[in-house]
Amino acid sequence: MMGPAHSLSGAAAWLGVGAAAAAAGHTMPWPVLVVGALICAGAALAPDLDHKSATISRAFGPISKTLCEIVDKLSFAVYKATKSKADPRRTGGHRTLTHTWLWAVLVGAGCSAAAISGGRWAVLAILFVHLVLAVEGLLWRAARVSSDILVWLLGATSAWILAGFLDQPGHGANWLFDAPGQEYLWLGLPIVLGALVHDIGDALTVSGCPILWPIPIGRKRWYPIGPPKAMRFRAGSWVEMKVLMPAFMVLGGVGAAAALNFI
Repeated sequence: MMGPAHSLSGAAAWLGVGAAAAAAGHTMPWPVLVVGALICAGAALAPDLDHKSATISRAFGPISKTLCEIVDKLSFAVYKATKSKADPRRTGGHRTLTHTWLWAVLVGAGCSAAAISGGRWAVLAILFVHLVLAVEGLLWRAARVSSDILVWLLGATSAWILAGFLDQPGHGANWLFDAPGQEYLWLGLPIVLGALVHDIGDALTVSGCPILWPIPIGRKRWYPIGPPKAMRFRAGSWVEMKVLMPAFMVLGGVGAAAALNFI
């Protein structure tokens, strides 16, 4: 899928988690719901770090472009080192390592660990990166015609304001994990969810997605998971733009209303 659909699906997924948490008796404070949805929207773009033309490669100028090139080479190296004889030959690393459940879990766990050990500045850095990506994905038309600096300023300002809300007593720094020293441990959850939602979205397209690597399926270690061929669509097609994106908006709205106990 394309960037805007990925981001919308990420936001909708977290709002759905908010609804489920409310039903289970772990209602999210509104800052957790909002921040988690934005982080998840940004994290839903992150697996495309292996693609030099993806939205994320443009998000932070030369830094993200260089990082994408490095991750592409790393992913390709891992693919070549681990592929079976049944896996096809490739010329790049797109839709390999960063499009797996293992990558999602490791990145999310790393961000949670950083948030706990690094304190406020680590939390601000995590928020900044994902809020910039959320702007690039959710407000992509405006982001394309704006300067990068304006987008970064918006991300930094939003990160500072939202972190201030989260730091207030009862506003969610210790949501779900309330033991001393576990503040912001939950930050990794929307990051994992966003990455997995991205992978599921790509699995619906023509090429599929090797979400389950390194678990082998049949004779392939990089088996492209997906529905039957007749149910798949091309990225950017009318199915994505006219069906899926409106559906994500509706589901997100319902999830938000349920999470806030309006329905």
